[in-house]
Amino acid sequence: MKTNRTVGLAVLATTSLILTACGGGDSGGEEEQAAAGLEDRGPITYVQGKDNSGVVPPLVEKWNADHPEEQVTFKELTDEADQQHEAMVQNFQAESTGYDVLSVDVVWTAEFAAKGWLQALEGDTAVDTASFLPATVDAATYDGKLYAAPVSSDGGMLYYRKDLVKTPPESWDEMMDMCSIAEENDMDCYAGQFSEYEGLTVNAAEAINTFGGEIVDDAGAPTVDSEESRAGLEALATAYKEGNIPKDGITYTEEEGRISFQNGDLLFLRNWPYVYGLATTDETSKIKGKFEAAPLPGSGDGPGASSLGGHSAAISVYSENKATALDFLKFLTSEEQQRVFLEEGSLAPVITSLYDDPELAKKFGYLPVLKTSIENAVPRPVTPYYPAVTEAIQQNAYQAIKGDKSVDQAITDMQAAIDQAAAG
Repeated sequence: MKTNRTVGLAVLATTSLILTACGGGDSGGEEEQAAAGLEDRGPITYVQGKDNSGVVPPLVEKWNADHPEEQVTFKELTDEADQQHEAMVQNFQAESTGYDVLSVDVVWTAEFAAKGWLQALEGDTAVDTASFLPATVDAATYDGKLYAAPVSSDGGMLYYRKDLVKTPPESWDEMMDMCSIAEENDMDCYAGQFSEYEGLTVNAAEAINTFGGEIVDDAGAPTVDSEESRAGLEALATAYKEGNIPKDGITYTEEEGRISFQNGDLLFLRNWPYVYGLATTDETSKIKGKFEAAPLPGSGDGPGASSLGGHSAAISVYSENKATALDFLKFLTSEEQQRVFLEEGSLAPVITSLYDDPELAKKFGYLPVLKTSIENAVPRPVTPYYPAVTEAIQQNAYQAIKGDKSVDQAITDMQAAIDQAAAG
């Protein structure tokens, strides 16, 4: 599997002394807080971003029916990652007991754990991870400790109109050439997530990695300033300039692209697995039976490099009912619930064996594509300073794609900003 997990470990190792100085709070107090509530049971609140797949209410209902004294309340946040992150940070900073279990993006684990906000899953709070995809466990681990239970993995896929495109493009240039098909059918050609938010970091990183660039090297040092990185960002900027990415594509998050594709207005869409289920079953979908998924196109031979996505469930160190919270984590990661996430929400499971289940493979034809995506995925930079790093990527990539800044200058400025963020 193509990952740069060692990159994250290197960055973390070099920043540990800085974190000790700026973490805010003494270790004795953190240890006391972590030891509180471990055996306590009672009502808890589960917090995650917008439930676009509609899988959470049924699982909460099932849990509550079986646990009348330990009811779960679902708090749904916005569908934008940046706003989810802000809401969680504010809750942690207030040392609030209102959020017990949180669905954390894989790139938030290091930051939250480093600041002492997450309960380490070790000892009496350990979670068995033997059946999970190794990459999902790595993404939930910080400083050698597991701080979250993997719940869903994620890999980007290319959705395409199979009624208009006989064979999906294997390379970026091939896909751009096929934009003539979109023009002939009075459609937009390609969309991803190009609004200035976390989704742009994902898409920009995919372009950079696919064309052979990298955001940080194996030693953890920022190395985005390269010709390969420029080539990747240039591909996006040129596509927007030439109209292959529609004018309003610069405002798209996940949902705007999905809706455009489902309405039959888009030939190609880069998005996550959840789109497959909605485009197939949503009553408003105009493309049922007319689309399929393929690996992201590469720059030459082989598939493109998806950004490794997914979410893990973590227990707030401030939770008052950690015993219940731990059981809820185990419920979320059970094979039964993982099948529900896949079958009802098209969410990528974290249990390895499910990808090789013949019945599931027959029912969900995209599973081999998704497995390819995850196997070729590259994680976004894993660092306690991730908010500053992703901001540097977003701002410069957005300006380059819009044409407000040259690609060369954008990459130079991105490198400088990431260097500054990594320095603390």
